[in-house]
Amino acid sequence: MDEPKDARRRAVALAYNGEQSGAPHVVAKGYGDIAERIIEAANEAGIFVHDAPELVALLMQVDLDQRIPESLYQVIAELLVWIGQIDNNADTK
Repeated sequence: MDEPKDARRRAVALAYNGEQSGAPHVVAKGYGDIAERIIEAANEAGIFVHDAPELVALLMQVDLDQRIPESLYQVIAELLVWIGQIDNNADTK
């Protein structure tokens, strides 16, 4: 029996290069095996993986190579700041 689409694992990858690229944009997204490969590639590259199902659901609606919508700027900005703090703490240890 097939699982409903929403029951499969989902993943979205964002890219952000500071002010040079404007808002973060979606560079990869997928369900099931594709999601697993996105997560595995991020882990292998040492890229932080954040698990927030509600945020992933919203980002899955953004087309590939498109910038995130303004309605998500605040939450993504807070996430980027948090990741930066984690990176800084890891560097000082």
